[in-house]
Order: sequence, then C-alpha cells, then structure tokens
Amino acid sequence: MPEFEDELDKLRAALREAPAPDEATKEAALRRAEENFERLQGSASAARPTDISPKRAGFLKGLGQMFMKPNLKPMMLATSSLVIVGVGVVLTMPLLREQSAPALRNEAVASKPSPVSISELSEAANDAEQESPRARAATSQPAPERDDATASVAAPGPMRMAKSAEGFSAQGVAVSNLTTSSPPLRDRLPQSGISQSRDQFLDVSYNPLKVTSEEPVSTFSIDVDTASYSWVRSSLSRGQMPDPNSVRVEEMVNYFPYAYPAPEGDVPFRQTVTVSETPWNTDTQLMHIAIQGAQITDRPPLNLVFLLDTSGSMQDANKLPLLVQSFRLMLGQLHPEDEVAIVTYAGSAGTVLEPTKASERRKIEDALLRLSAGGSTAGGEGLRAAYTLADQMSRDGEVSRVLLATDGDFNVGMQSDAELKSFVEQKRQSGTYLSVFGFGRGNVNDALMQTLAQNGNGQAAYIDTLAEAQKVLVDQLSGAMFTIAQDVKIQVEFNPATVAEYRLIGYETRALRREDFNNDRVDAGEIGAGHTVTALYEITPVGSDAVLTDPLRFGSTVEDGNTSDLAFLRLRYKEPGVTQSKLLEEVVPVGVQNAGPEASFGAAIAGFAQLLRGETALGDWNYADAVALANANKGSDEFGYRAEAVQLIRLAESMSRN
Repeated sequence: MPEFEDELDKLRAALREAPAPDEATKEAALRRAEENFERLQGSASAARPTDISPKRAGFLKGLGQMFMKPNLKPMMLATSSLVIVGVGVVLTMPLLREQSAPALRNEAVASKPSPVSISELSEAANDAEQESPRARAATSQPAPERDDATASVAAPGPMRMAKSAEGFSAQGVAVSNLTTSSPPLRDRLPQSGISQSRDQFLDVSYNPLKVTSEEPVSTFSIDVDTASYSWVRSSLSRGQMPDPNSVRVEEMVNYFPYAYPAPEGDVPFRQTVTVSETPWNTDTQLMHIAIQGAQITDRPPLNLVFLLDTSGSMQDANKLPLLVQSFRLMLGQLHPEDEVAIVTYAGSAGTVLEPTKASERRKIEDALLRLSAGGSTAGGEGLRAAYTLADQMSRDGEVSRVLLATDGDFNVGMQSDAELKSFVEQKRQSGTYLSVFGFGRGNVNDALMQTLAQNGNGQAAYIDTLAEAQKVLVDQLSGAMFTIAQDVKIQVEFNPATVAEYRLIGYETRALRREDFNNDRVDAGEIGAGHTVTALYEITPVGSDAVLTDPLRFGSTVEDGNTSDLAFLRLRYKEPGVTQSKLLEEVVPVGVQNAGPEASFGAAIAGFAQLLRGETALGDWNYADAVALANANKGSDEFGYRAEAVQLIRLAESMSRN
C-alpha cells in the first residue's frame, strides 16, 4: 500500500496549503463537487451479487477498493479535496463575519430546558449575599471611578433562568420550571470596561443656604426610608463610588437605630432638640431634631399582598432568588391569624396564591419557591390586581399592606409617574398602604420607587443582601407595617436676632411650602412603631465669622429683641385613620450643648453623605474626620451597623484617592 499512503500524504499537503476562503471559491468548489457527484457517483442497475462481491461487502472495504482502482484514484482524490475545502469555507465564514462586524447578540434559551429548583438558586444567593457587615466592606476591591448613571463594573455572569412552562394549580399557585443555560465565555468573565447599567436617579439640587432675615421659616415632611444607604453600601462594596444623585442624606442618617428618649403616656412619639458645635465648622452650630416613635405591644391582624416582579430582568441571583429568601424570612414573624396573598407580574399579572393564613407557612413557601423570571414588566396591571385582592382581604380593625418587590421600572401598563402616583394616592384613602422594596442593580428606577412609596404612605427600602432583609423585614417589621402617626410635618422658625443663616441638611425631596404645614389635605411622611427620625440644620449665629452673606443696603434690619431663643419648632401629625391633625410646639433656646454619642454619630453619617455628594459646605473636613467621629460614637452597636458604616467610609476614602 505505499502508493496509497503517498496519495494520502499528498492530500494532507493539499489541505495544509488550502487557499484563504472566499465566497467565489466556495461557490465554484460546491458547483464542481455537485457536477462530479452526478457524473461519477451515479450507477446503472445493480450488479448481481456473487461470492466474490457479496451484497453487503461493507463501507470501508468498498472505499478501499475504490481508491485502489487506477482510473478512479486521481479523480476521487481531487474531488474529495474540493469538497473538504468547500466545507471548510462554509464552516469558517460565519465565524469570520462575527469577528469582523460588531453585533448585539441575545443569549439563546435551550429548547428543552432541564428543571432547576428555585430553592437551589436561593441558597446560592444566600451564600453569595449573606456576609457580615465587616466582611462585606473589607473584602471589596476598588475599581476605577465611573459615572454610575451610565457605567458599572460587570461581575461574572450569573446563572440564567428561563421560563419553560406556566400554569395555575387548583390552589392558584403558579407552576413553572427554572432552567439554566451557560452564557458565552465572554459574559462569564469580569468586564470592567463594559456597562449595561440603566439605573435612574432623580437629579435634585441640594438645599441652599438661607438668610434668616429674608426667609426665616423652613418646612418639610419627615422621611423614614433607608434605600439610599443600602444602595451606597452596595456601590462601595462593588468597588464603585455611588452616583451623587443616589445619596440622600436623610436616608443615610435614618438608616441607623438610635437610643432617643422614649415617649411617655399616650403620645405616639417624642421629639428632642439639641444644639451643638458643628464637626466640620467650629463657627457654626448643628441643631439636631430627634423623634422617637412609641412601641406597640398588642398589634392587630395583618393582611399582606406580596406584589412580586417576575419579569425577565429578575433572573440574577441578587434579584428573584434573594427576593424569595427575604420574604421567607418575614413569614417567621407573622402571627397565625395574619393572611398572605401573592400576585406576580411579568407580561401580565396573575394571582399565584389566594389569601392564606400565615399558619399555613409551608403552602406560602411552596408558592414562593415555584416562581420563575420571564417576560416584560406589567407593573401597572400588577398594582391593580394587588389592590383588588387587598380590598377583598380587608376587614375592620385589621391592617392591610401591599408589598411591592422589584428590580426597577414598569415598562408595560401605566407608564407615567403621574398616572401611577394618582392611582396609588387614590388607593391609600382606603387604608391600604404601599411599601416598595428594590432588588438588584442595572434596572433601578429610584425616582419611581420613591414616588410610589411616598404617595402610598409606605416605606422604600433597597435590599442588597439577606442580612438587609433580616433588618428590614424581620427586626423592623412592626415599624414598616404599623403606623402610629401619619402626615408628620416639621416647621422651624429661626430667630433673625440670633441666627444669621441656616441650611437644612438633606430632605430635598420632602420639602413643603410654608402654607402646606397647616393644610391637612397635603400628604406627608408616616412614623411606624418604634421608628426613629433625625433632622439636622446647620445654623450660623449672628456675629459669627462663618456668615457668608452681606446685609442688604435697602433691606429691612433686624431690631434688637429676643436674643434668648434660637428657633421655634412646630410639628403636625394625624392619628391613624383621623383626618384632622394635632399640633406640637417647642421653643429652642440659645446655647450649645454636648451632642452625645447618638447625635454625634448621626452628624458623622451626615458628613459622610455630603462628602459622597461632593458638597463644598464641609470645607477641609474629610473622610478621615468622618471615620474618627463615627468610631468614637459607635456605642453598643448590637448588630454591627455602625461598625459597618466605618468600614464603608474607609472604603470611600481609599477610592476617592484614585
């Protein structure tokens, strides 16, 4: 067989020297191959089988004999070479086109997916997300600073889930399969320079300095939301400086529990005012307004409607799987007589769990574990379905809440913020309030979440870890679900004889007009059971070197008068279910006091938030100063929240140097 081997060697050499593929060569090769096949491979009537040539001699034997025939051997080798070259061209051309032209590729979903349990994904989310506060901050690695409105550091691609089937059982539980498909290798590797972020934050101007003689009255609504702090923590833990528009000072400060003096008697809360030296400016003073809500001991039955976003964008481990784990934590805090219903929305809304007693915990958990992500976000339709179900569950003496959990925007149904706001305002009159919980990154519409929560008389929180779910949905469940005072407004009148200038630190989105304070039809924030609220004013005393404005030549001058009072504090609130407000008043005297650990820690966090926003009012005060002030006033810090904050400030300090 040496001649045969020599011909194979020639074939190998011809393949190695194959010309570069192009469309013309491919078409010519295929055409010649087809012509040769029709001319040489056709046959007449089959020969009668003999003992020399049986009917089933075998493919390999026949192929060998064919190559050994002298008249056919050169022609078959040439034809085979052309066919192989043509096939190679066909296979390589699509790959070459992909490399030479940019394309946006969608990940393919397997046509026959294999089922994966949501509980397995939830456990994975638990392992990935549940870290101690110190570990979460200490293990983060800084990355180059980018505009978070349009950029983010891409993490390794998460496990993908695809909805393969949906249905409703007799109990109303959605049945669907979760499937996995491996993303392209490029999507599974860190891509620090690639951003797919669509997070949206409202562009708000910071509160300006006010001249007391021109504008002595400041009015705003209280705020107990905490979403901003969790978002800042998530950003810093990912090695990113947060978008300045995502930093709301009041939510940063109010994230932490404080040991403020508790109310006595039947009043729902107690206010305490202290005036101390400003940490970042010795020539100004910090007026600290603290509110401590009363605790409740005997709560009414609770009706909860979980309105859960199961759209396609909720596939990531820190979205739907974390959501499921978070709400499972809450179930352990409910009383047997409480009721839970579940509504999902993705393309269309549907009830996956009819009202069920909390004592049937296994049934509720099964409904949660069967959820899968897929489709667009029919949020408006979901809201309608959730409120309809809440109305059916509501009974006298009970509390009803809709808990919306989503990763961001509503892109189907009621799309405008005004339309959603109007709908939620109308529904809150029935006594059913709406709270909003954000999950994940890359699709957050923070402005819409704030609009829904504020006008739904609920709370807005961002849950980035299972530990945060424990804080919001377990430790502070009573504060989130049971309102003790609603439409709480604060108005401060500063004395021009003692205060030259002032500025409210934060609360930009909660500002009210002066006349709104006495108008009971104007909505404001709610205080839940055990909630603490903090508000800070930086004030500049008359005659201080820190005064930034000159007196007006033709303006009115402040006559000598009362120099013992610094300000006059007014608070209005309504008892739950009552339409007429009550008024509280308090005179704030002149004089600097010791701030104490609670007010000092709040001031450290307020300074930290202003540094993140790039405000210039802090002068040379920096992150190191914030670390020192916070570290010195951590107090008992039972759950490590304040220690975590110190680590986050240190992270921000390190990243700000790059």
